[in-house]
Amino acid sequence: MVSHAGFHSLHEETTASIPVRGDLPAWLRGSLIRNGPGAFSFPDGSDVDHWFDGLAMLYRFTFDPGDRADSVSGGDGDAVHYRNRFLRSDAYDAATSGEFEGGFATGETTLRSRLATFLAEPYDNANIVTERIGDEYVALTESPRGVGVDPNTLATAGHVDREGDAPSGQLSCAHFKRDPATGALVTVDTEFGRTSRYHVTAWTRDGERRHVGSVDTDEPAYMHSFALTPRYVVLTEFPLRLDPRRFLKPGRQPPFIEQFEWEPDRGTRIVVLDRTTGDVVADPTTDPFFGFHHVNAFERDGGTEVVFDLETIPDATAIDSLYLENVRAGEMGTMAGRIERFTVDLGSAIGANRYGGGDAAVSRERLFDGGSALPTASPARWCRSHRYVYAMGMDTPVTEWARRVVKVDAETDAVRTFDDGGDYFGEPLFVPAPDGEAEDDGVVVTVALDVDAGRSRLLVLDGETLSLRARATLPHAVPFDFHGRYFPELRAKPAE
Repeated sequence: MVSHAGFHSLHEETTASIPVRGDLPAWLRGSLIRNGPGAFSFPDGSDVDHWFDGLAMLYRFTFDPGDRADSVSGGDGDAVHYRNRFLRSDAYDAATSGEFEGGFATGETTLRSRLATFLAEPYDNANIVTERIGDEYVALTESPRGVGVDPNTLATAGHVDREGDAPSGQLSCAHFKRDPATGALVTVDTEFGRTSRYHVTAWTRDGERRHVGSVDTDEPAYMHSFALTPRYVVLTEFPLRLDPRRFLKPGRQPPFIEQFEWEPDRGTRIVVLDRTTGDVVADPTTDPFFGFHHVNAFERDGGTEVVFDLETIPDATAIDSLYLENVRAGEMGTMAGRIERFTVDLGSAIGANRYGGGDAAVSRERLFDGGSALPTASPARWCRSHRYVYAMGMDTPVTEWARRVVKVDAETDAVRTFDDGGDYFGEPLFVPAPDGEAEDDGVVVTVALDVDAGRSRLLVLDGETLSLRARATLPHAVPFDFHGRYFPELRAKPAE
């Protein structure tokens, strides 16, 4: 069994009705759309250097309990309708025609040229997640240029750029945050300049975009996500920074992400911005650390405390760990994270600290340090207090991909695990039961890779116990992907 089994290229595009072993809950009638790198090598023999630069491939799983899979061998039970398809972006066209010039961590160029590209035709290999913006379904990456997708056929539907008078930037947090109460979809863009800024904007339910507020920064940080509460947006400005003056330097330079420098003496600045006024109400600085994914955030004690859960790692070397030559050799370094809870006391006033800032006290509590990746919480608890966190479970030190799914109880510290049905597991997503009373009343969906069988499986786990409820074996082995979203409104069987 090799650790790099999921870092292969999948060039096959398939539509199939797949038989389910086990029973799907009758209420599970929607679609899971996952997104991630599908191919790392191209027809001309070239390839990318980093996991993050694989060509975007979309996967749709449509649950239809009661629809029989009689046409499939052995299919006398429920069916899951499956489709996978490459995103036909400009980056895809360039890669498949021998003109790929690089991406997040692949290819050398001048930063001035890279910035010009950001401004004119932002990089569109949108391989991170797919979101619904108004009535559109959009594949996203870390540029302000999304790619529209037909949610039924997964066909590419053209670029979706930032529109309206609200400011934008050259980089974007790949993860938008949705407020279930208002339907607002919030994002953060980074604008490079003499004075660089983080711009917070929001889309309404109807897809109208408005400016929430902006935050000045001397050297922008690399931020993959942020946190959202009913009143506040929370930015974690890690000390992985880029001096915008690098854009003026002549000559060819390393890939874009390698231009960011780890500066631990800065600490980590936590910016709390009021969603109504756009004002920064607190920006304390705490110990240096790094992270990719915020789990969820909420307010406590009448809004005087902001609480957010974040998966942390000690520093930014995890990015280097994910170069393909490293992961294929089982050298994943510090990839495994810890799930930690941060509390910002907006009512405190502690004055300057040794990092040079801070007007609010920040406390830090470890929820799980057994090795995790891609943590999620129930969408029914977004912007509200949550008890459970679901994540991929990683062994430490990290030499292989995630070998289990974990469920962390933030109240009791209890941890449940699941490690059956495959060798390696992807991001677990919780789908709440529509009439469920308990927070964990629902199912967890994940994709597992069976190395010996050369196949991946969609697994449906019980949200409370993590016991296996159902599984469907795909016609091929899916490369390790990034993120998914469950859309209960997408019920139609994918078109042939």
